[in-house]
Amino acid sequence: MNDMQRSWEKRLSAQPDELTVDYVESLSFDTRLYKYDIIGSIAHAAMLAAQGFITQTEFRAIEKGLSEIRDEIEAGRFAFDKAAEDIHMAIEGALIRRIGAPGEKLHTARSRNDQVATDIRLWMRDQIATLQTAIAQLQRAFIRLAGQHVNDLMPAYTHMQRAQPIVIAAYLLSFVQQLERDVVRLGNCRNLLNASPLGAGAIAGSTLGIDRNATAKQLGFADIVYNSIDAVSDRDFCAEFIFDCALIGTHLSRFAEDWIVFSSNEFGFLRIDDAFCTSSSMMPQKRNPDVLELMRGKTGTVYGALVALLTILKGQPSGYNRDLQEDKIHVFAAADSVGKSLEIAAAVVAHTTFRTRQIAAGLDAGFLDATALAEYLVRKGVPFRTAHGIVGSLVAFCEEKGLSLGQLSLTQLQERSPAIAEDVYEYLGAANVVRRYVSAGAAGPEQVRQQLDFWTKYLGDR
Repeated sequence: MNDMQRSWEKRLSAQPDELTVDYVESLSFDTRLYKYDIIGSIAHAAMLAAQGFITQTEFRAIEKGLSEIRDEIEAGRFAFDKAAEDIHMAIEGALIRRIGAPGEKLHTARSRNDQVATDIRLWMRDQIATLQTAIAQLQRAFIRLAGQHVNDLMPAYTHMQRAQPIVIAAYLLSFVQQLERDVVRLGNCRNLLNASPLGAGAIAGSTLGIDRNATAKQLGFADIVYNSIDAVSDRDFCAEFIFDCALIGTHLSRFAEDWIVFSSNEFGFLRIDDAFCTSSSMMPQKRNPDVLELMRGKTGTVYGALVALLTILKGQPSGYNRDLQEDKIHVFAAADSVGKSLEIAAAVVAHTTFRTRQIAAGLDAGFLDATALAEYLVRKGVPFRTAHGIVGSLVAFCEEKGLSLGQLSLTQLQERSPAIAEDVYEYLGAANVVRRYVSAGAAGPEQVRQQLDFWTKYLGDR
């Protein structure tokens, strides 16, 4: 057994079994909190000095010692020992060995309960900013690609059936819009978590006159958590963060699914650069979009993290419980998975080419102009439901004869509706339809140019 003594060890009549040591340790995953633990400890020590619980000399020794420990960790020279259990005790133990008695005063009026609650909030604030930056990079990649395809057409799909013609840029900008909601959700999460639990102690606060507002201000929190019981047990923000990550994963998975399908030989809409594909160990002709397939799979991992954390939270009584040690496993896993997926998604988008000629060659298939023909009839005074039926019968006739709507003669069209005139051919065909979109946010070139201008400026100001 390691000769390091834990802060709680004198309460027990026996040394912890090695099985217990292995089972309760969290250093294997919470070491990444070291920076935030040190920042929080320095703020706490500064407050203790200001309130007269330690001297300024002791504070300076604590601050210097913690800064040296931080430097050693970052340089890879710090030896972590699982006997310390967690990052908090590892750092505090090293500080005491380094500076002696002043280090033993650092834990005055705090517990690991409020300490870890503070650390995870500090970490999450930074992680949210990191993810928002990664999302912005992916949005910019979509915008750059969209700028190349303002006038190039593709079919849009509903129920995976051809629906209406759109410009490719409109399709690409749909992902920018989705991702922006992710940015907003993460920002909302940050606002909710940005209150300091430090000073709540184990559960009931302290009999010592500490200044929680001072530490909150020094750590950049907007306020304190006012109820000490809730301060140490609240992990709502962790669940919300993972939910936000899960929705980011949803959007990435939808994008991945599209491009897996669109890059197949059956569609041939786009080509992903070889640098982001793999091949087969058996079939030499294969170009597999494995990066995108893994993106779909990793989304399932994030969903699992969300369900795991919600399950942990639902089974606990009020107050801090050791179950909460497991929260970090799932929070870190979700953040890591989504962060890597955002990074690779931006690279894939930046190195993908749309096969515009091949897409254009097949645009007449699927009657993409059917809705526009129905709306043409509305312009001529025909009620929409009546127009819908007229065009439906024309589509059925065309399917039987192997024709497109634009290949029908005026006589054939007028047999279904005398409201149809010679100008109908100006409304038929994918190119004509796209040029005639006029509603705000529509998938035509004019609306897309407006969206591109907006997003370029909006992201440029971020």
